[in-house]
Amino acid sequence: MRILFIGDIVGRPGRRALEGLLDKILKEYEVRFTIANGENAAGGMGLTPAIAEEIFSTGVDVLTSGNHIWAKKEIHPFLNEGGKILRPANYPAQVPGRGSGVFKMADGRKIGVLNLEGRVFMKTLDCPFRTAEQEIEKLRLETPIIVVDFHAEATSEKVALGRFLRGKVSAVFGTHTHVQTCDERILEGGTAYITDVGMTGPTESVIGVQEEAALERFLTQIPWKYEVASGRVELRGVVVEIDPESGQSKSIERICLPLVERS
Repeated sequence: MRILFIGDIVGRPGRRALEGLLDKILKEYEVRFTIANGENAAGGMGLTPAIAEEIFSTGVDVLTSGNHIWAKKEIHPFLNEGGKILRPANYPAQVPGRGSGVFKMADGRKIGVLNLEGRVFMKTLDCPFRTAEQEIEKLRLETPIIVVDFHAEATSEKVALGRFLRGKVSAVFGTHTHVQTCDERILEGGTAYITDVGMTGPTESVIGVQEEAALERFLTQIPWKYEVASGRVELRGVVVEIDPESGQSKSIERICLPLVERS
């Protein structure tokens, strides 16, 4: 069985990429289940209930997130409904939402999805490594198929978690830095791994935002309001083939597709 993981959806351009490309990918690769990181889908930072529903209507089954999930206050009560949106599991227990879940696929099989956030150059949170152990133990009671979105800044932390979880989960996908890496591989024990899945959104930008504002901030150190860029749009992600009985991955393939829009 094949699952698709889509990298950080950035604003309306990223959502246009889903509308224009996702159905084609699902059919071409015979994808059974689709996960996407949606924490930047609303104006480049955050997520709203309406935009979440828009994304689900394109064919995405589950949305993961990260440190920007809290940017839009209206999503907070929505997270408590126990639906198809996850926030990182290593936040304090009293915050809205949940960090993992077991979801049914069309054929009745179950897939576990775990969302974690890194600590290097980010917030001080509970240990993602120990949290992963606890959450995986619960997910394994229901399914051997477990996919992890590790939303982290440091490459070293992502690689380390991949090594830590090899043979324990089906896949570890890095998100947050928006730049697709070319280190996809199957680790010992059948765990698919990539340091960063990449960004789904405007590529003529600085990781999705307008170039001018990003450069001004670097040059002056004065905060400037970021705006989502326009121009060329791409969908980036990975397709992983998983043995449904063992939960081990057999292959992983990077995807980078441009959206061609009619003028």
